[in-house]
Amino acid sequence: MNGIGPKIALVTGASSGIGEAVAQRLAEAGYEVYGTSRRGAKPGKRSFEMLPLDVTSDESVEAAVSEVMRRDGRIDLLVNNAGFGVAPAGAEESSIEQARSIFETNFFGLIRMTRAVVPHMRRQGSGRIVNIGSVLGFLPMPYGALYAATKHAVEGYSESLDHELRTRGIRVSVIEPAYMRTSFDANFMEADAKLDEYREARTGMNKRLGEVMATAEQPSVVADTVLKAASATHPKLRYAAGKLANRLRLLRRFAPQGLVDAGIRKDLRLDVPAASQPNRTARAF
Repeated sequence: MNGIGPKIALVTGASSGIGEAVAQRLAEAGYEVYGTSRRGAKPGKRSFEMLPLDVTSDESVEAAVSEVMRRDGRIDLLVNNAGFGVAPAGAEESSIEQARSIFETNFFGLIRMTRAVVPHMRRQGSGRIVNIGSVLGFLPMPYGALYAATKHAVEGYSESLDHELRTRGIRVSVIEPAYMRTSFDANFMEADAKLDEYREARTGMNKRLGEVMATAEQPSVVADTVLKAASATHPKLRYAAGKLANRLRLLRRFAPQGLVDAGIRKDLRLDVPAASQPNRTARAF
């Protein structure tokens, strides 16, 4: 707590999935939480308030942050979670406009939120920023290059920002989950420049994605990790969220690059024709 009342948290993309789980967990821990959603929240009882917010709009971001400041006079925690992905497709199957669109939300939206909140945290002399990244911020994702690129960008931005702000009482952390059992894939944007050459690869990757999502961990794993990062006296820059994410982080750190590449290709069956791919349950490589 900040000595005046409960800490104030602002969580983007909180209408469902990871964002909703994070907002709920923070509220249970005693934070006063404002969740946000561009599309509006589904009806239901929540322990936190929802505000309208489109992270791709400067005006919308400023309005939401100003509203929180008007009500409470401070923001102690910003969780940047809003984002979307493109359905499995070759990198050349998305137009430049589509590439700009995913970066506009997943990366520039995070920057907008950060730029709007940091001045208030600087004046307070304290604050935490927790960015929801991904294991795809340190691993490649064949047929998911644009999404992986946004998460790589989040990693670099967050690490640089943490160095800039830590002497001002503000710390930045990145949470790195692997697959989580949410409706994230239901909101995938379809590639807008599909090519026949990638039809079999898309079929195989969609099949594989369905398998891994069926065995994925719950978003509460990420929520618990966010709370850990937000409340740590000496927060780390990166937190892997979940068993698979921790295994992948260790693999990336200690295994030879050739072994990592081979594991990715084997797990995603990139060298097996889609028509002959066995119907197996998901496993970690």
